[in-house]
Amino acid sequence: MDNLNNDIPPNDTEVKKKVSVPLSSRREFLCAAAATSGAAILSAEFVPEAVRASTDKVTELVLPPATEDVTPFEVHVPEAALENLKKRLRGTRFPTEETTSDWSQGVPLAKIRSLASYWALQYDWRRAERTLNALPQFRTAIDGLGIYFIHARSKHPRALPIILTHGWPGSVFEFLSTIGPLTDPTAHGGSEHDAFHVVVPALPGFGFSDKPSQKGWTVARIANAWATLMARLGYEHWVAQGGDWGAGVTTALGHIRPPGLAGIHLNWAFVFPEKIPQGGLSPEEQRAVDAATLFQTQEAGYFLEQSTRPQTIATALADSPVGQAAWIYEKFHAWTDHDGDVESALTRDQMLDDISLYWFTNTAASSARIYWENRPATYAGGKIDLPVGVSVFPREIYRAPRSWAEKDYSQLIYWNELPKGGHFAAFEQPVAFVRELRACFSKLRT
Repeated sequence: MDNLNNDIPPNDTEVKKKVSVPLSSRREFLCAAAATSGAAILSAEFVPEAVRASTDKVTELVLPPATEDVTPFEVHVPEAALENLKKRLRGTRFPTEETTSDWSQGVPLAKIRSLASYWALQYDWRRAERTLNALPQFRTAIDGLGIYFIHARSKHPRALPIILTHGWPGSVFEFLSTIGPLTDPTAHGGSEHDAFHVVVPALPGFGFSDKPSQKGWTVARIANAWATLMARLGYEHWVAQGGDWGAGVTTALGHIRPPGLAGIHLNWAFVFPEKIPQGGLSPEEQRAVDAATLFQTQEAGYFLEQSTRPQTIATALADSPVGQAAWIYEKFHAWTDHDGDVESALTRDQMLDDISLYWFTNTAASSARIYWENRPATYAGGKIDLPVGVSVFPREIYRAPRSWAEKDYSQLIYWNELPKGGHFAAFEQPVAFVRELRACFSKLRT
C-alpha cells in the first residue's frame, strides 16, 4: 500500500511560491504574510475564544454523566469529528526524511505517510463503531469517575467471570476477537466448561472512561475500582487477566486480594528481583536482564517523556492526528511479532481502530498520565500468594524466567512459553490467548 504515500492533497502553504518582501516595517511584514498565506496564520491568533470553543464542541465526543447505576452505552462519534480528522490529515506537514534505512530513528517517513493516507482515504471508523455497538457496553461511576466497560455474559450457567485489562497504547479493541470464543466456547472449539463471563473495562483516562481531573489514579486505586465493578455486577467468584499496564493492575489485584478474586493470569509478569545478582544468573535470567537493559537504553524514550512530562507531549499529540498515529504506530512495530512488516502481525484497520479511539476521545494526555501516576516503575512486582498463571510470548519486551516467577508466586498454577506472539498478546494471537486462559483457569472453576 506504499503507493498511497502521495495521495493526501498537500497543504496550500506547501505549494505556493515564496514571495520575497523586505520586512523593514510592521506594515510590510503584514503584507508579506498576506502574500504567502501567512495572513490566515496570523489572523488565527485573533479568533475569539468563544468561536474556538464552539468549534471544539461540535467536533468533541461528549460522554454522558455516569452514576453508580450500570447504564447501557453506545458509541457515536459526531460526523463533524470525522470531517475534522480528514481535514487535519489533509493539512499535515510531515517531517523531513530519516537518514537511515530502518526504524532506528522512529517511524520512517514513507510508512507514516502511507498510514496517514489510508486513514484519510480508506479507513472506516463507522465499521469500528458497529463492532463495538454489537457488544453490551456500559458506564458506571466508581470512586468518582465514570468507567466504561464491555460486559458480555455467557449462555452457559457455570461460566467463570473474568476481567481483562489493557495497557498503553492499547485499548478494549485488543480483546474484541477473544470475547466470542471466551463467552461461547462450544461455537469455537471448546466445551461449556471453558466458558467465561467477560468484563473489559477501559482504564481511567482511556477510551470512553472519564478523564481524571485530580491526581492519584495509581494501579492500586484502579485495582480497587475493578474489585468494586465486579462486585457491582454481582460476581462472587472471579478471575483477572492483564498485560502491560493491565498486568500492573492485575498484579495489584493479586496483592489486594479483594473478596471473590480466585486467581490471576499475566502475559507480562513482573518478577525481577528487587536487586539483580551480579553473577550466577541462568541463561533465561540473563536473557531477561539483557532484554530489559536494551529496552531501557534504546526503546524507553516515550516512557521517560510520559512519566515526567505527559502534558507536554500530549499538547503535540492532541493537535495532530498523524503525530498521535506515529506515537502509537511505532510501538505496534516495536512490540509485535513480525518478520519486518508490522502489518503481518496487525492489520491497518486494527491499528487505526486503536489509534482513532485515542484521537476521537482526546486521551493523549489522560492516558499518558498513568506513567506519571505510577513513578517510579519497576519490573519487581513482589510476592503474590494468590493462584497465578503466566503465558510468555516470544516477542514480549522481556521474557520472564520461570525461576523468578516461582520465587514470587507461591501458587504458580500455570506456565507456558508460546512459539509466536508479542506484547499485544490478545490482539496478535487471539486463538492462542483464549487457549491460554482456558488452560490456566480450568483449576479454579467451581
